[in-house]
Amino acid sequence: MPRLADSHVHLDDTRFDADRDAAVERARAAGVALQIIPGTDAASWSRIQALCLPGSGLFPAYGLHPMFMHRHRDGDLTALSQWLETHRPVAIGEIGLDFHQEGHDAQGQREYFRQQLNLAREFDLPVILHARAALDEVTTTLRRIGGLRGVVHSFSGSQEQAEQLWKLGFHLGIGGPITYERAQRLRRIVSNMPLEYLLLESDAPDQPGASHRGERNEPSYLTDALDCIARLRNSDPDELAMATTANVQRLFGV
Repeated sequence: MPRLADSHVHLDDTRFDADRDAAVERARAAGVALQIIPGTDAASWSRIQALCLPGSGLFPAYGLHPMFMHRHRDGDLTALSQWLETHRPVAIGEIGLDFHQEGHDAQGQREYFRQQLNLAREFDLPVILHARAALDEVTTTLRRIGGLRGVVHSFSGSQEQAEQLWKLGFHLGIGGPITYERAQRLRRIVSNMPLEYLLLESDAPDQPGASHRGERNEPSYLTDALDCIARLRNSDPDELAMATTANVQRLFGV
């Protein structure tokens, strides 16, 4: 089995409550040895910390997600800074901007995003980025602040947008969406992108691949994305697994 790394999985999600341990074991049986678990709100941090035991292959990231502004409270950014002081994660995330939904709090999102990027610089941590209907602004913000590294998870932008991220040293997180035939633009980008910027991700329990459409996603399904990308790049799946795992280890220091 190839040794795979899932760079983005929400194992703390309640949809895993009934079989979380079994899902982790299925992932290991599929060769997924490392998993990065990003936070979404302040309440998620302690749940994730409890999951990421030494030797488990599970690693925490802590952040305040732009889609959950209604959950964030005054003082959460200060609490995040204090949490980072005592609970060293592998990244700050999931953070970013999401202008897809109607009624989004654009200014509030921008303030949370900017302050969390500053924390990433202060603590010398990579960032796990969410950028939906806001990729150009996210990239501009990264460029303006500078001195940052990380991954744009579930990348769905253009070739030009991808190239701008690579110039900044940022990775692309690719998962289930690549397995759909309709994802022709994404497939063209991934087919020819520099391998050193490619990370595999499940985003479980969301974004299942084509062979699991309508199901709850889980990290063991990461092999579907691996096999699809290997075909697109005319690469050996084991070699691709090794390369993308090395990318995760290098970026997150695991």
